[in-house]
Amino acid sequence: MKQKLANIKRVDPLMLLFYILSLVLLFFVFVTITNMIVGQVLIDLDGLLDAAASKSVVKSILLSLYAGFIATVVAFLLGVPMAYILARNNFAGKRFVESMLDVPVVIPHTVAGIALLTVFGANGLLGAPLGPYIQFRDAMPGIVIAMLFVSAPFMTNSAREGFKSIDPKLENVARSLGAPLWKVFAFVTLPLASRHLLIGSIMCWARAISEFGAVVMIAYYPMIGPTLIYDRYLSQGLSASRPVAVLLILVTLTIFIAVRILSAGWKVYDKD
Repeated sequence: MKQKLANIKRVDPLMLLFYILSLVLLFFVFVTITNMIVGQVLIDLDGLLDAAASKSVVKSILLSLYAGFIATVVAFLLGVPMAYILARNNFAGKRFVESMLDVPVVIPHTVAGIALLTVFGANGLLGAPLGPYIQFRDAMPGIVIAMLFVSAPFMTNSAREGFKSIDPKLENVARSLGAPLWKVFAFVTLPLASRHLLIGSIMCWARAISEFGAVVMIAYYPMIGPTLIYDRYLSQGLSASRPVAVLLILVTLTIFIAVRILSAGWKVYDKD
């Protein structure tokens, strides 16, 4: 008991302040989310069940997940090579490239949607010549493009940090033994960076399925989850949009819990 009291007395004032501020932040996030979910369950459980049973709601949420998955796959295919180049090479304009890749994170997403329209709209830079072959406006490709634009930085940044954490000497040893670069990358680099790639992919997917601003500007239809929530709120009010919002929160929350569990399991595996 005396030892515990001594440990409490030895707590640095700065750390005590950090603990207090951390509790404030945790309280803010926790209360906002739990109030939304618990309030819906206690006040209108039937509304939540009806929303879960609604074909249009289920379809919109599944569309969010599916489009987000496609955007994540594309982000992986395009972002991982870029991340490897940034992690292994120094070149003129590298800071500019890194800044450009992070721009979608900082600009308002309605602005991102308008920018995408100027490129992929019916009269856009690419939308016009591609019009006879693929439609972006109010179509699935438009949703994927918008999700990809705002979520790709999460994939690229996580992969880059993963590649940076790998000692280049390991790759050089494999190359010195005669392995071609593609084999070194596939069997040495990717496995060692796999945890970062996994977390980046899940973060990218989670960001994609939660996107609204960029998507609604280029593809209001078919409706994804956030767009359906917005549409119901405008046409029917809070009571109609809240159950769908709760369902989407539960989906997103499940994804982030999975991130933590997988991340913790990966740490244990690495130690073993």
